[in-house]
Amino acid sequence: MSRYRLNPAPAQEAALRDHRGHARYTWNLAVEQHSHWHPGRVSAPGYLEQCRQLTAARAEHPWLAAGSQTVQQQALRDFTQAMAAFLDIDRGVAVSAALSTGQLLRCPALTARERARLRRLQRKLARAARGSNRRSRARHAIARLKARETDRRKDWAEKTSTGIARRFDVIRVENLKITTMTRSAKGTRENPGRGVRAKAGLNRGILASGWGLLVRRLQDKAPDRVQKIKPHYTSQRCSACGEVDRGSRESQAVFRCTACGFACHADVNAAVNIAAGRAVTARGGDGVARPVNREPQLLLHSG
Repeated sequence: MSRYRLNPAPAQEAALRDHRGHARYTWNLAVEQHSHWHPGRVSAPGYLEQCRQLTAARAEHPWLAAGSQTVQQQALRDFTQAMAAFLDIDRGVAVSAALSTGQLLRCPALTARERARLRRLQRKLARAARGSNRRSRARHAIARLKARETDRRKDWAEKTSTGIARRFDVIRVENLKITTMTRSAKGTRENPGRGVRAKAGLNRGILASGWGLLVRRLQDKAPDRVQKIKPHYTSQRCSACGEVDRGSRESQAVFRCTACGFACHADVNAAVNIAAGRAVTARGGDGVARPVNREPQLLLHSG
């Protein structure tokens, strides 16, 4: 990571102090929300719900709206990451990489400024006449940005997989069918698909996360130590008592067991099940068919 010394002007220094104050305020509110949670009580709001609450707070408080929403949302992302790391359990590390929440294993992509520039270049490319110099320059600039994003994803996968392979004896990952998950929703001319644009955005997000690349590099660096766990019913099974009930998954973010009352973030609950090697088939029983050759000491789930 490159480091640069900042030498802000007085006005810029004041703006940075405001950003820091807003981030601290947002962080402290998230801490206060989670401090009221205990087993049996509805879990504290997840990242998406906190972002919606932040939007409402910015509309109500002009001093907060005067700050950068990106800075404030980043504080919520960092808090979500810190909470995921805090929820480490004795039998292993449970990590949820669901797109709906902040990710502990977060693959760096283009910055907001770079994404805005990419969109401008794509619009310029669409307007430019075919074969013109403007079109050629725009295509080369887009290619450079895409190559930069690919390089960052590969660098992240290499560093992350090396760290995981060194730290854990057994690595358990959710066996996601990424090719199926990222299939286009366009459909056919006779049977056109629905929500095509939203599905295309989701597909881009999944592919940009580099899940498949990370698992491949883990298998290369930790041969015979990576176990792929079937995802069946892991989000419906209580990690505390083992009861499987689709009604326990109250929402995308909330899991509340209908049998024992245990409550936590739904993605964390699923991650704990996968970290422990728990998967349930449609007929019941353990979804891990093959034996474990040695006693696991540390387990990791990264979806």
